[in-house]
Amino acid sequence: MAIKEFQAESKRLMDLMINSIYTHKEIFLRELISNASDAIDKLYYKSVSEGVTGLNREDFFIRIEADKDSRTLTITDNGVGMTPEELDSNLGVIAKSGSLQFKSENEKNDADVDIIGQFGVGFYSAFMVSSKVVVESKAFGAEKGALWVSEGLEGYEITETDWNERGTRITLSIKPDTEEENYSEFLDQYRLSHLVKRYSDYIRYPIKMEMQRSRRKEGSGEEGKEPEYETYFEEEILNSMVPLWKKSKSEVTDEELNNFYKEKFGDWQDPLRVIRTSTEGAATYTALLFVPGTAPYNYYTRDFEKGLQLYASGVLIMDKCADLLPDCFSFIRGLVDSQDLSLNISREMLQHDRQLKLIAGRLEKKIASELKSMLENDREKYEEFWRSFGLQIKYGMYEGYGAKKDELKDLVLFTSSNEKKLTSLKEYFGRMKPEQSCIYYGCGESAGRILALPQAEALMEKGYELLCLTDDVDEFALKMLEKYEEKEFKNITAEGLDLQSDEEKQHTKELADENKGLLEAMGKALEGKVQEVKLNAGLGSHPAALSTQGAISAEMEKVLNNMPAGEKVKAQRVLELNPEHPVFAKLRELCENEERLSLYAKVLYGQALLVEGTPLEDPAEFARQVSAIIV
Repeated sequence: MAIKEFQAESKRLMDLMINSIYTHKEIFLRELISNASDAIDKLYYKSVSEGVTGLNREDFFIRIEADKDSRTLTITDNGVGMTPEELDSNLGVIAKSGSLQFKSENEKNDADVDIIGQFGVGFYSAFMVSSKVVVESKAFGAEKGALWVSEGLEGYEITETDWNERGTRITLSIKPDTEEENYSEFLDQYRLSHLVKRYSDYIRYPIKMEMQRSRRKEGSGEEGKEPEYETYFEEEILNSMVPLWKKSKSEVTDEELNNFYKEKFGDWQDPLRVIRTSTEGAATYTALLFVPGTAPYNYYTRDFEKGLQLYASGVLIMDKCADLLPDCFSFIRGLVDSQDLSLNISREMLQHDRQLKLIAGRLEKKIASELKSMLENDREKYEEFWRSFGLQIKYGMYEGYGAKKDELKDLVLFTSSNEKKLTSLKEYFGRMKPEQSCIYYGCGESAGRILALPQAEALMEKGYELLCLTDDVDEFALKMLEKYEEKEFKNITAEGLDLQSDEEKQHTKELADENKGLLEAMGKALEGKVQEVKLNAGLGSHPAALSTQGAISAEMEKVLNNMPAGEKVKAQRVLELNPEHPVFAKLRELCENEERLSLYAKVLYGQALLVEGTPLEDPAEFARQVSAIIV
């Protein structure tokens, strides 16, 4: 029979199929196994719908055989098979899918048809690794089989064959190795076993292959003799077939789930929480998710890739589908399996469609709900989680102009002045005093440094609770949130911290009026450093403190100025003096000594900077000023 040309648009399209669609050559095995699985599915559905007897599901199989000497790889199935006409139609026309046609025809009859292949191009991925493809197939109920042979772009030939088994046998002549490509790896039993495990582990029919093994010869090694070994072959089933996530909860133990997680995702410790969820309807899927115990070493670096493993009817499509997880939950490991996904032609990437968005949205809500449950019902585990991934939750509140702030606000924890323990905003709000109008917070390197601030001392003397913000993103996140249960957030070092009674305020105002000249003189001495010098009787045991005016706090100044790019910003500082402290009395004595008063002003400003946690511009000059005061 003469060679027939492919009926696609051109040889260029065929070349595209072979060389450009698939990212990794190893994908060919996944595609051929998926096609074999579809062929068995078709026969099984046919037996059920037409009442064909003598066909048992447990008798179906897929077999892989590798021959290094002849450099051939063979994939065999005992599925529905193809007639010569079907070989010509399905394999002669690129991008025509017999599976898709079968699915469409049976869905009209309300049959639950779960078929993988829908594009008709997966078969041609075989040409990525082979110079010649031979397909022998005998259709169910046919008397004779047919042979389809192609060496690629030139076309194909169809003749009769002596092969008399129902199903299809595909034999690939593996290409010789080159400097760039090691095609021999696809003849290695362990490499093939690994590829089946990676991509096709959950194909629902057994994938069999003879594996070479070694054993000690019977009787050898006795009476002081050296043991002798012999090679033998043993047929093994390479795939698990039934996915763990498809089993009911009663069939799976916690130990099995933990071991699955550790083996699948390369972790050494059990997950903190396992999340199982499945839905049917607009987006039908099953998800098995894990909250890790600790962050990977590269989690907070650019090298980290988020994403869930994505399966379509048990076949791995993507190792890390980033679109299924928002950044705030990028720490989640796990997988999603769906038969409703719209795949692109290579089955390697998802089209951005409605189902994908629906699944992602539902997973996000489920993860948030599970984390909230862990916070409320297993506080110890949640705090363990928070130490590893809390920073990511806070970044999530800030990112996207606070798009997810409402979903995340009840998941964040901060160290509190209340026993220096972690607390949620909900817990803080529940402890607020009736007259308290704001949620107070302070910023610094550590909770200890924050609680040592003059304003913190005064606040706690009044019996108010203080949140300690120690991460760079913290204040930005709270600024984005703005309020919690209608209570605004208040930085204790920002202007307007009102802790005084009306009587105390009046007294402070009178003192400020009496010492107007003193305050103006000190302001002049610190010109360019502070906006003004004022009195604040709410500084506890401290002689002075710095507060800020405007939108930029001292902590925000440090964070923004540490960024590699962008203009430098400067917080508008105010030096506040404690009129109840002995130092203020000393300043009043120096009111007429302009030079000495200027020296004191600069020392008090430097001390306040150090207490605030801001480095001095000129430590040597500050030391000189302190020495000048001493003498």
